[in-house]
Parts: sequence; C-alpha cells; structure tokens
Amino acid sequence: MAATQAPTAGEYVVHHLGHLTNTGKPQTAIIDFSIINFDTIFWSVLLGALAVFLMARAARHATAGVPGRFQAMVEILVEMVENQSKSIVHGDRTFIAPLALTVFVWIFFLNAMDLLPVDLPHFVFIATGLDQYIHYHRIVATADLNGALGMALGVFVLMIYYNLKIKGLGGFLHELFCAPFGSHPALWLANLGLNIIEFVAKTVSLGMRLFGNMYAGELIFILIALLGGTATAFGFIGHVIAGSVWAVFHILIITLQAFIFMMLTLVYIGQAHEGH
Repeated sequence: MAATQAPTAGEYVVHHLGHLTNTGKPQTAIIDFSIINFDTIFWSVLLGALAVFLMARAARHATAGVPGRFQAMVEILVEMVENQSKSIVHGDRTFIAPLALTVFVWIFFLNAMDLLPVDLPHFVFIATGLDQYIHYHRIVATADLNGALGMALGVFVLMIYYNLKIKGLGGFLHELFCAPFGSHPALWLANLGLNIIEFVAKTVSLGMRLFGNMYAGELIFILIALLGGTATAFGFIGHVIAGSVWAVFHILIITLQAFIFMMLTLVYIGQAHEGH
C-alpha cells in the first residue's frame, strides 16, 4: 500500500480553515445562508451552556463568609461588569448587567478555544474513528464571520428594542427622521440615511472586529504548526518557542476582544437610553 502523501502547506492551511458544513465541502469566511456551519453552532451552544452553568453554580454556592478562589474570581468579574454598566447605562440595568456579564464570559470561552493545539480535533477524530465522517472542523466559533456577525446582530436587535422601549415608537421614529441635522422636512431623508448607516456600521464593525482579530490569531497558530512539521530540529524548536510566545500573548488578545465586545454592547445599549 502506498504511503499517504503529506499535504502541502497550502492544503494544510485550507484544511484547517474549513468548516464542518451541511454541504460536506470546506467553507471558510463566506456568508452564505444556504450553508450551515455545524462546528460553529456546536461550540457556540456548548460553551454558552458551560458559561451559564459556571455562573449559576457560583451563584448557588455563594457564601457570606470568606469566599473560595472560584467565588472570589466571579465576584471580581461581576463587580467589574456592574461598575462598567453603571457608568455607561443610565437606567434600569436589571437585564443589561447580567447580559454584559454573559457576553464577556461566553466570548472569552469561545476565544479561549484558540489556545488548544491546532491538530487536536484531527487527532481526536482519528482516535474515535470519526475521521471518516468529519473531514473539516474548526473549534473557534468567533473566528467564523458568520458566528461573529450573528452575535453582532443580536446586539443590533437589543439596540432597536431599547430604543423602542425607552423612547416609544413615536419618539424613535422622530429621532430617526429629525436627528442629528434638525426636524425640517427637507432634512428627513438625510437624517434617516445617516441613522441607518450608523446602525449598520455599529453592527458590522462590532462583528468584523471580533472576527478579524480571532481569525488572524488562528491563522498564526496554523502557520506556527506548519513550522513544527518541517521535521528538523530548528523547525521543532522554533515551533515550541513561537507557539509558546504567541499563546501567552494571545491570552491578552482573547480577553481584550471579549472585553471590547462587552463594552461596545453596553455603549450601544446606553446610547439607546439617550436622545439627541
């Protein structure tokens, strides 16, 4: 039997950037509503459930005495989010503060999957015999443009909801047509166009920022993994050093991106509480 030919660098990169889809073909960062990225959905739901479970567990086991390490960490996180939401959103934060906490923890978990070895899913599928069914799989849902924009669309829905809730339908429509240039009828179309552009720009930039940073980080990990596949001492040592350094630096990136997404969510919802 002939030995399986090792993939080229290009084939390796394309393979690791391919999604597990309903078409059976690799799909990268392309928005197509006829294609379902099962891996993005699976990891988003799983890590979202994990985030909710951990937060619920911390709430159930919270004590008034000296807190343990896990409770102390959660309390610090909750206090940080509460202080940020208090300074940005001037109104009822009963739902908004927990939402911001959920967004931060959920996106942090999703981003943290990028720290796992690039070839780990492939090795797991081989060990379990699933490699004959699953040929492509990505575990970083935020590095999928569909996933990142999906989260941004959720924030967009919240922006519209709070605009309607705080200002009412009439007040929201008045703001759309009469701000920021004025209420003269000749300026209505200009105001409406600018406000639509503002909502679209907020949503797209929110998703693209998260996607771009995580996609770039994932791609660097893949390139570092290629360095380790050169079968030379230099390649192995370079792979270990570069991978370790980038992983340490990437911890800052995954945390910062989760924080930025949370903060912008608060800012956009806070803006809905204010009028022009």
